[in-house]
Amino acid sequence: MRIIITLSAVIVSITSVYAQKIKEADVPPSVKEEFKKQFPDVKKAEWEKEDANYEAEFKVSRVAMDNSNAKKEEIEKSVVFSASGELLETEEEIKVSALPSSVSEYVSKNYAGYKLEEAAKITDNKGAVTYEAEIEKGKEELDLLFDATGAFIKKETEKPDEKDKKKD
Repeated sequence: MRIIITLSAVIVSITSVYAQKIKEADVPPSVKEEFKKQFPDVKKAEWEKEDANYEAEFKVSRVAMDNSNAKKEEIEKSVVFSASGELLETEEEIKVSALPSSVSEYVSKNYAGYKLEEAAKITDNKGAVTYEAEIEKGKEELDLLFDATGAFIKKETEKPDEKDKKKD
């Protein structure tokens, strides 16, 4: 009996780790209201449900400085809300060069042959910052998480899309 309970818990935890795409109509009203209040200019967002939380992914425009010239660019952003509408986390795409220098040093030392593809700054609802660095080598993609100072926290393996899996 204990083995069955343990296996059930493992299966539930494995299946709940990955987000599921959902329609905006399936997002609780409290979440949609808070999203619209915080991001009134966003017209289109893609929604996912991860565990009991809801994530909206969207693009925003920002002004970036390039050689003393201001230019407008579009970046990816995502926000995670609890089912009650509380903002839990914001993730914003940043340039790889904006990562703390210790991140690229860590990747060079520990992941030789991998290319640093994308970067993001993650801020939780208490203001704590972490960085995500997406690295790639061939078809393998990994997400590395670092704290605000650039110290390594953990590695996450990208889950391949179901359509990419081949059955024999």
